[in-house]
Amino acid sequence: MTTETLIWVAVVVVVVAAIAVVAYLALRHQRRGRLRERFGPEYERTLAEQKNTGAAEQELRAREERVAELDIRPLTPESRRTYAERWTEVQKRFVDAPGFAVTEADQLVTGVMAERGYPIEDFEQRVSDLSVGHGDTLDQYRQAHEISGRAAAKKASTEELRQAMRHYRSLFEELLGESPASDRAARRDPATGRDDHDEGSSRRDPGGR
Repeated sequence: MTTETLIWVAVVVVVVAAIAVVAYLALRHQRRGRLRERFGPEYERTLAEQKNTGAAEQELRAREERVAELDIRPLTPESRRTYAERWTEVQKRFVDAPGFAVTEADQLVTGVMAERGYPIEDFEQRVSDLSVGHGDTLDQYRQAHEISGRAAAKKASTEELRQAMRHYRSLFEELLGESPASDRAARRDPATGRDDHDEGSSRRDPGGR
């Protein structure tokens, strides 16, 4: 083999290696982008906890694999209506018994999860499973659950309880699937009973002042 041939072989090897590296980096970037899109804020949270991108992404992929093996199913139209009605009832009770209403909201969200096929025995596992597909509302669920725990000990303020209801509602509506158009009540402020989209409704107190 001549020197010129060896040079060309070396060039080809270098080019092929470079192409392979570029393809690998592009694939890794694509996978990372998909994980960021699917997990939303949960991607950054997991990265901060792991302090290593590879380990964080491996954990998120493991969550995907676990959830893929679960029998997650949508609610029937009848179940969706029933849960929406129950939420409206819980929301009405907030005015007179906010702490009790928040506890009920927590139980209602857990009930929807169970009916849809999510294991509910352990809270941290619930959060992990929900992160696959519900990453945008997961921090709200964590906050609501924490407030619910303090509400049981009567250590949560009314404003905190109001926020918990809103946080629970965000995940609750996602778990129900597409929010029923007729269920306007489920979008109302838990204390005022007014629609969140009404101008200034979120700034009014229960007495309408």
